[in-house]
Amino acid sequence: MSIATMTSRERVNAAFERRDQDRVPRHDTFWPDTIRRWAGEGLEGGQARVYELLGNDIQRLHMPWPGVHSSEIILGEDDKTVTKRDIHGRIGRWWKDREGTPEHLGFECDSREKWESTYKPLLLKAKHTPDLDTLQRTYRTGHEAEHWMCMTGFEPFECIRALIGDEEAAIAMATDPEWIVDLAVTYTDRMIVIYQRALDAGLTCDGLWTYGDMAYNHATFCSPAMYRELIWPQHIRLVEFAHAHDMKFIYHSDGNINGVIDLFLEAGFDCLQPLEAKAGMDVCELCPEYGDRLAFFGNIDIMKLSTNDRTVIEQEVRGKLDAGKLTRGYLYHSDHSVPPTVSWTTYQFLIEFLEHYGRYDR
Repeated sequence: MSIATMTSRERVNAAFERRDQDRVPRHDTFWPDTIRRWAGEGLEGGQARVYELLGNDIQRLHMPWPGVHSSEIILGEDDKTVTKRDIHGRIGRWWKDREGTPEHLGFECDSREKWESTYKPLLLKAKHTPDLDTLQRTYRTGHEAEHWMCMTGFEPFECIRALIGDEEAAIAMATDPEWIVDLAVTYTDRMIVIYQRALDAGLTCDGLWTYGDMAYNHATFCSPAMYRELIWPQHIRLVEFAHAHDMKFIYHSDGNINGVIDLFLEAGFDCLQPLEAKAGMDVCELCPEYGDRLAFFGNIDIMKLSTNDRTVIEQEVRGKLDAGKLTRGYLYHSDHSVPPTVSWTTYQFLIEFLEHYGRYDR
Protein backbone atom coordinates (compact mmCIF):
# COMPACT_ATOMS: atom_id res chain seq x y z
CA MET A 1 0.00 0.00 0.00
CA SER A 2 1.09 3.58 -0.61
CA ILE A 3 2.88 5.60 2.03
CA ALA A 4 0.97 8.81 1.39
CA THR A 5 2.54 12.15 2.18
CA MET A 6 -0.12 14.23 0.42
CA THR A 7 -3.91 14.12 0.36
CA SER A 8 -5.54 13.20 -2.92
CA ARG A 9 -6.68 16.79 -3.43
CA GLU A 10 -3.18 18.12 -2.82
CA ARG A 11 -1.68 15.51 -5.13
CA VAL A 12 -3.99 16.14 -8.09
CA ASN A 13 -3.77 19.91 -7.73
CA ALA A 14 0.01 19.62 -7.71
CA ALA A 15 -0.11 17.58 -10.94
CA PHE A 16 -2.23 20.21 -12.66
CA GLU A 17 0.23 22.88 -11.55
CA ARG A 18 3.30 20.75 -12.39
CA ARG A 19 4.53 20.92 -8.78
CA ASP A 20 6.28 18.20 -6.77
CA GLN A 21 4.15 15.22 -5.71
CA ASP A 22 4.74 12.10 -3.67
CA ARG A 23 3.37 9.89 -6.46
CA VAL A 24 1.44 10.03 -9.71
CA PRO A 25 -2.29 10.56 -9.04
CA ARG A 26 -4.51 7.57 -9.87
CA HIS A 27 -8.02 6.97 -11.10
CA ASP A 28 -9.59 4.37 -13.38
CA THR A 29 -12.92 3.21 -14.77
CA PHE A 30 -14.21 -0.31 -15.34
CA TRP A 31 -16.83 -2.11 -17.38
CA PRO A 32 -19.53 -3.61 -15.12
CA ASP A 33 -18.64 -6.99 -16.64
CA THR A 34 -15.09 -6.51 -15.38
CA ILE A 35 -16.15 -6.07 -11.76
CA ARG A 36 -18.39 -9.13 -12.08
CA ARG A 37 -15.51 -11.20 -13.45
CA TRP A 38 -13.23 -10.05 -10.66
CA ALA A 39 -15.84 -10.95 -8.04
CA GLY A 40 -15.63 -14.50 -9.37
CA GLU A 41 -11.84 -14.37 -9.07
CA GLY A 42 -11.73 -13.35 -5.43
CA LEU A 43 -12.52 -9.63 -5.32
CA GLU A 44 -14.66 -8.77 -2.32
CA GLY A 45 -16.24 -5.36 -1.97
CA GLY A 46 -16.77 -4.50 -5.63
CA GLN A 47 -15.51 -1.34 -7.27
CA ALA A 48 -15.17 0.45 -3.93
CA ARG A 49 -12.57 -2.11 -2.87
CA VAL A 50 -10.73 -1.75 -6.20
CA TYR A 51 -10.53 2.01 -5.66
CA GLU A 52 -9.25 1.47 -2.12
CA LEU A 53 -6.46 -0.80 -3.33
CA LEU A 54 -5.67 1.47 -6.27
CA GLY A 55 -5.35 4.50 -4.01
CA ASN A 56 -7.96 6.37 -6.04
CA ASP A 57 -7.57 10.15 -5.91
CA ILE A 58 -10.63 11.45 -7.78
CA GLN A 59 -14.29 11.56 -6.82
CA ARG A 60 -16.63 12.10 -9.76
CA LEU A 61 -20.06 13.72 -9.46
CA HIS A 62 -22.11 12.61 -12.45
CA MET A 63 -24.38 15.27 -13.93
CA PRO A 64 -27.41 14.27 -16.06
CA TRP A 65 -27.13 14.06 -19.82
CA PRO A 66 -29.67 16.52 -21.29
CA GLY A 67 -32.19 14.48 -23.22
CA VAL A 68 -35.35 15.31 -25.13
CA HIS A 69 -37.32 12.55 -23.38
CA SER A 70 -37.66 11.98 -19.64
CA SER A 71 -36.98 8.25 -19.85
CA GLU A 72 -36.16 5.43 -22.23
CA ILE A 73 -38.80 3.02 -23.49
CA ILE A 74 -38.53 -0.62 -24.56
CA LEU A 75 -39.70 -1.20 -28.12
CA GLY A 76 -39.06 -4.94 -28.32
CA GLU A 77 -36.91 -7.79 -27.10
CA ASP A 78 -35.89 -11.37 -27.73
CA ASP A 79 -33.91 -13.93 -25.73
CA LYS A 80 -30.58 -12.14 -26.18
CA THR A 81 -31.30 -8.48 -26.97
CA VAL A 82 -33.57 -5.58 -26.10
CA THR A 83 -34.48 -2.75 -28.46
CA LYS A 84 -34.98 0.65 -26.81
CA ARG A 85 -35.55 4.30 -27.56
CA ASP A 86 -33.30 6.28 -25.23
CA ILE A 87 -33.71 9.78 -23.78
CA HIS A 88 -32.28 11.33 -26.95
CA GLY A 89 -34.70 9.59 -29.30
CA ARG A 90 -31.94 7.24 -30.42
CA ILE A 91 -33.18 3.74 -31.23
CA GLY A 92 -30.79 0.86 -30.67
CA ARG A 93 -30.46 -2.81 -29.83
CA TRP A 94 -28.52 -3.83 -26.70
CA TRP A 95 -27.31 -7.21 -25.41
CA LYS A 96 -29.16 -8.36 -22.32
CA ASP A 97 -26.35 -10.29 -20.67
CA ARG A 98 -23.24 -8.27 -21.43
CA GLU A 99 -21.93 -4.79 -22.01
CA GLY A 100 -21.07 -3.47 -25.45
CA THR A 101 -21.77 -0.80 -28.04
CA PRO A 102 -25.43 -1.01 -29.13
CA GLU A 103 -26.52 -1.57 -32.71
CA HIS A 104 -27.87 1.82 -33.82
CA LEU A 105 -31.15 1.43 -35.69
CA GLY A 106 -32.24 5.01 -36.14
CA PHE A 107 -32.75 8.50 -34.72
CA GLU A 108 -36.10 10.20 -34.20
CA CYS A 109 -34.57 13.59 -34.94
CA ASP A 110 -33.19 13.30 -38.46
CA SER A 111 -33.68 16.77 -39.91
CA ARG A 112 -33.37 20.44 -39.05
CA GLU A 113 -37.13 20.79 -39.41
CA LYS A 114 -37.80 18.15 -36.74
CA TRP A 115 -35.18 19.78 -34.47
CA GLU A 116 -36.78 23.20 -34.72
CA SER A 117 -40.41 22.07 -34.55
CA THR A 118 -40.23 19.28 -31.99
CA TYR A 119 -36.92 18.36 -30.38
CA LYS A 120 -35.47 21.77 -29.53
CA PRO A 121 -38.70 22.73 -27.72
CA LEU A 122 -38.65 19.39 -25.89
CA LEU A 123 -35.03 19.95 -24.86
CA LEU A 124 -35.67 23.47 -23.63
CA LYS A 125 -38.78 22.39 -21.73
CA ALA A 126 -37.05 19.52 -19.90
CA LYS A 127 -35.85 20.31 -16.37
CA HIS A 128 -32.60 18.29 -16.46
CA THR A 129 -32.31 18.58 -12.69
CA PRO A 130 -29.33 16.84 -11.06
CA ASP A 131 -30.16 14.23 -8.42
CA LEU A 132 -28.97 16.52 -5.65
CA ASP A 133 -29.63 14.11 -2.76
CA THR A 134 -27.42 11.42 -4.30
CA LEU A 135 -24.82 13.93 -5.39
CA GLN A 136 -24.59 15.48 -1.95
CA ARG A 137 -24.05 12.07 -0.32
CA THR A 138 -21.29 11.30 -2.83
CA TYR A 139 -19.84 14.76 -2.31
CA ARG A 140 -19.70 14.36 1.47
CA THR A 141 -17.98 10.99 1.16
CA GLY A 142 -15.38 12.35 -1.25
CA HIS A 143 -14.84 15.51 0.73
CA GLU A 144 -14.28 13.59 3.96
CA ALA A 145 -11.70 11.42 2.18
CA GLU A 146 -10.01 14.61 0.87
CA HIS A 147 -10.42 13.45 -2.72
CA TRP A 148 -10.12 15.78 -5.69
CA MET A 149 -13.74 16.49 -6.58
CA CYS A 150 -15.02 16.97 -10.10
CA MET A 151 -18.30 17.25 -11.92
CA THR A 152 -18.65 15.10 -15.00
CA GLY A 153 -20.93 15.79 -17.92
CA PHE A 154 -21.19 15.99 -21.68
CA GLU A 155 -20.08 18.56 -24.21
CA PRO A 156 -22.10 19.62 -27.28
CA PHE A 157 -20.54 17.39 -29.93
CA GLU A 158 -21.40 14.23 -28.01
CA CYS A 159 -24.94 15.51 -27.50
CA ILE A 160 -25.32 16.20 -31.23
CA ARG A 161 -24.14 12.69 -32.09
CA ALA A 162 -26.62 11.21 -29.62
CA LEU A 163 -29.53 13.22 -31.05
CA ILE A 164 -29.01 12.92 -34.82
CA GLY A 165 -26.27 10.32 -35.30
CA ASP A 166 -22.84 10.47 -36.88
CA GLU A 167 -24.00 10.31 -40.48
CA GLU A 168 -26.51 13.14 -40.23
CA ALA A 169 -24.05 15.20 -38.19
CA ALA A 170 -21.31 14.80 -40.80
CA ILE A 171 -23.65 15.80 -43.63
CA ALA A 172 -25.03 18.79 -41.73
CA MET A 173 -21.57 20.07 -40.82
CA ALA A 174 -20.88 20.43 -44.53
CA THR A 175 -24.31 21.40 -45.86
CA ASP A 176 -26.08 23.15 -42.98
CA PRO A 177 -23.45 24.46 -40.53
CA GLU A 178 -25.92 26.94 -39.01
CA TRP A 179 -27.96 23.99 -37.73
CA ILE A 180 -24.89 22.44 -36.10
CA VAL A 181 -24.08 25.76 -34.44
CA ASP A 182 -27.65 26.03 -33.11
CA LEU A 183 -27.42 22.48 -31.75
CA ALA A 184 -24.04 23.16 -30.15
CA VAL A 185 -25.13 26.43 -28.54
CA THR A 186 -28.39 24.96 -27.25
CA TYR A 187 -26.74 21.92 -25.69
CA THR A 188 -23.95 24.00 -24.15
CA ASP A 189 -26.56 26.31 -22.63
CA ARG A 190 -28.27 23.29 -21.09
CA MET A 191 -25.09 21.80 -19.68
CA ILE A 192 -24.08 25.10 -18.10
CA VAL A 193 -27.51 25.33 -16.44
CA ILE A 194 -27.03 21.81 -15.03
CA TYR A 195 -23.53 22.58 -13.75
CA GLN A 196 -24.71 25.84 -12.19
CA ARG A 197 -27.53 24.06 -10.35
CA ALA A 198 -25.00 21.72 -8.78
CA LEU A 199 -22.77 24.60 -7.74
CA ASP A 200 -25.75 26.50 -6.32
CA ALA A 201 -26.50 23.44 -4.18
CA GLY A 202 -23.07 23.74 -2.57
CA LEU A 203 -21.22 21.11 -4.61
CA THR A 204 -18.01 23.09 -4.94
CA CYS A 205 -15.63 21.14 -7.13
CA ASP A 206 -12.00 21.21 -8.19
CA GLY A 207 -12.65 20.22 -11.77
CA LEU A 208 -15.11 19.89 -14.63
CA TRP A 209 -14.59 16.70 -16.65
CA THR A 210 -16.51 16.70 -19.93
CA TYR A 211 -17.07 13.75 -22.26
CA GLY A 212 -17.23 14.01 -26.05
CA ASP A 213 -15.79 11.48 -28.48
CA MET A 214 -14.82 13.68 -31.41
CA ALA A 215 -12.28 11.39 -33.09
CA TYR A 216 -11.76 8.01 -34.69
CA ASN A 217 -8.61 5.91 -34.77
CA HIS A 218 -6.78 8.11 -37.30
CA ALA A 219 -8.13 11.65 -36.98
CA THR A 220 -10.95 13.81 -35.69
CA PHE A 221 -14.54 13.40 -36.86
CA CYS A 222 -14.29 16.66 -38.82
CA SER A 223 -11.41 18.83 -40.00
CA PRO A 224 -9.69 21.12 -37.48
CA ALA A 225 -11.03 24.12 -39.44
CA MET A 226 -14.60 22.82 -39.23
CA TYR A 227 -14.18 22.04 -35.53
CA ARG A 228 -12.88 25.56 -34.92
CA GLU A 229 -15.85 27.11 -36.71
CA LEU A 230 -18.71 24.99 -35.41
CA ILE A 231 -17.90 23.40 -32.04
CA TRP A 232 -14.80 25.08 -30.63
CA PRO A 233 -16.58 28.32 -29.51
CA GLN A 234 -18.80 26.23 -27.23
CA HIS A 235 -15.80 24.41 -25.80
CA ILE A 236 -14.36 27.83 -24.97
CA ARG A 237 -17.59 28.68 -23.13
CA LEU A 238 -17.29 25.50 -21.04
CA VAL A 239 -13.65 26.23 -20.23
CA GLU A 240 -14.51 29.80 -19.24
CA PHE A 241 -17.35 28.53 -17.03
CA ALA A 242 -15.02 26.08 -15.32
CA HIS A 243 -12.26 28.62 -14.75
CA ALA A 244 -14.72 31.25 -13.50
CA HIS A 245 -15.61 28.77 -10.73
CA ASP A 246 -11.99 27.81 -9.97
CA MET A 247 -12.30 24.42 -11.67
CA LYS A 248 -9.77 22.77 -13.94
CA PHE A 249 -11.13 21.62 -17.31
CA ILE A 250 -10.58 17.97 -18.31
CA TYR A 251 -11.62 16.90 -21.79
CA HIS A 252 -12.35 13.26 -22.61
CA SER A 253 -12.27 12.05 -26.17
CA ASP A 254 -11.51 8.64 -27.56
CA GLY A 255 -9.62 8.46 -30.84
CA ASN A 256 -6.75 10.44 -32.35
CA ILE A 257 -7.04 14.09 -31.33
CA ASN A 258 -3.45 15.06 -32.15
CA GLY A 259 -4.62 17.37 -34.94
CA VAL A 260 -6.56 19.71 -32.64
CA ILE A 261 -4.37 19.88 -29.54
CA ASP A 262 -3.21 23.38 -30.47
CA LEU A 263 -6.85 24.48 -30.54
CA PHE A 264 -7.41 22.85 -27.16
CA LEU A 265 -4.48 24.84 -25.80
CA GLU A 266 -5.80 28.06 -27.30
CA ALA A 267 -9.18 27.41 -25.69
CA GLY A 268 -7.55 26.91 -22.29
CA PHE A 269 -8.03 23.17 -21.74
CA ASP A 270 -6.13 21.97 -18.66
CA CYS A 271 -6.04 18.21 -19.25
CA LEU A 272 -6.72 15.54 -21.89
CA GLN A 273 -8.07 12.04 -21.15
CA PRO A 274 -8.01 9.05 -21.86
CA LEU A 275 -5.39 9.26 -24.67
CA GLU A 276 -6.33 6.10 -26.57
CA ALA A 277 -3.12 4.24 -27.37
CA LYS A 278 -4.44 2.15 -30.24
CA ALA A 279 -5.54 5.38 -31.96
CA GLY A 280 -2.01 6.76 -31.95
CA MET A 281 -2.02 8.82 -28.75
CA ASP A 282 1.25 8.47 -26.83
CA VAL A 283 2.35 10.40 -23.75
CA CYS A 284 5.95 9.57 -24.61
CA GLU A 285 5.51 11.97 -27.56
CA LEU A 286 2.92 14.32 -26.06
CA CYS A 287 4.64 15.12 -22.77
CA PRO A 288 7.87 16.52 -24.24
CA GLU A 289 5.92 18.74 -26.64
CA TYR A 290 2.97 19.89 -24.55
CA GLY A 291 3.67 18.82 -20.97
CA ASP A 292 4.48 22.33 -19.77
CA ARG A 293 0.99 23.51 -20.80
CA LEU A 294 -1.27 20.45 -20.54
CA ALA A 295 -1.77 17.68 -18.04
CA PHE A 296 -2.19 14.19 -19.49
CA PHE A 297 -4.47 11.61 -17.91
CA GLY A 298 -4.40 7.98 -19.06
CA ASN A 299 -2.77 6.26 -22.06
CA ILE A 300 -2.06 2.88 -20.38
CA ASP A 301 -2.95 0.57 -23.26
CA ILE A 302 -5.86 -1.76 -22.42
CA MET A 303 -4.86 -4.01 -25.31
CA LYS A 304 -1.59 -4.67 -23.47
CA LEU A 305 -3.36 -5.06 -20.14
CA SER A 306 -5.59 -7.63 -21.82
CA THR A 307 -2.59 -9.83 -22.65
CA ASN A 308 -2.37 -10.49 -18.89
CA ASP A 309 1.38 -10.75 -19.48
CA ARG A 310 3.28 -9.17 -16.60
CA THR A 311 6.36 -8.41 -18.69
CA VAL A 312 4.33 -6.63 -21.37
CA ILE A 313 2.33 -4.70 -18.79
CA GLU A 314 5.35 -3.68 -16.74
CA GLN A 315 7.06 -2.31 -19.84
CA GLU A 316 3.92 -0.36 -20.80
CA VAL A 317 3.36 1.10 -17.33
CA ARG A 318 6.99 1.94 -16.68
CA GLY A 319 7.50 3.70 -20.02
CA LYS A 320 4.35 5.82 -19.77
CA LEU A 321 4.91 6.74 -16.11
CA ASP A 322 8.52 7.71 -16.75
CA ALA A 323 7.47 10.01 -19.60
CA GLY A 324 4.69 11.58 -17.55
CA LYS A 325 6.76 12.04 -14.42
CA LEU A 326 9.26 14.18 -16.32
CA THR A 327 6.57 16.87 -16.64
CA ARG A 328 5.01 16.37 -13.19
CA GLY A 329 1.69 16.76 -14.98
CA TYR A 330 0.64 13.16 -15.53
CA LEU A 331 -2.26 11.21 -13.94
CA TYR A 332 -2.71 7.43 -14.23
CA HIS A 333 -5.75 6.01 -16.03
CA SER A 334 -6.15 3.22 -18.55
CA ASP A 335 -6.62 4.49 -22.11
CA HIS A 336 -10.28 3.43 -21.88
CA SER A 337 -12.43 1.65 -19.31
CA VAL A 338 -10.78 -1.58 -18.15
CA PRO A 339 -12.48 -4.48 -20.00
CA PRO A 340 -13.34 -7.94 -18.64
CA THR A 341 -10.46 -9.45 -20.63
CA VAL A 342 -8.18 -8.20 -17.82
CA SER A 343 -8.00 -10.64 -14.90
CA TRP A 344 -8.20 -9.59 -11.26
CA THR A 345 -4.71 -10.99 -10.69
CA THR A 346 -3.41 -8.85 -13.56
CA TYR A 347 -5.01 -5.69 -12.19
CA GLN A 348 -3.52 -6.33 -8.76
CA PHE A 349 -0.11 -6.64 -10.45
CA LEU A 350 -0.82 -3.36 -12.24
CA ILE A 351 -1.42 -1.65 -8.90
CA GLU A 352 1.92 -2.96 -7.68
CA PHE A 353 3.63 -1.58 -10.79
CA LEU A 354 1.95 1.81 -10.28
CA GLU A 355 3.16 1.91 -6.71
CA HIS A 356 6.71 1.04 -7.68
CA TYR A 357 7.15 3.15 -10.80
CA GLY A 358 4.72 5.95 -10.00
CA ARG A 359 6.45 7.32 -6.92
CA TYR A 360 8.58 10.41 -7.43
CA ASP A 361 11.27 9.24 -5.03
CA ARG A 362 12.15 6.30 -7.29
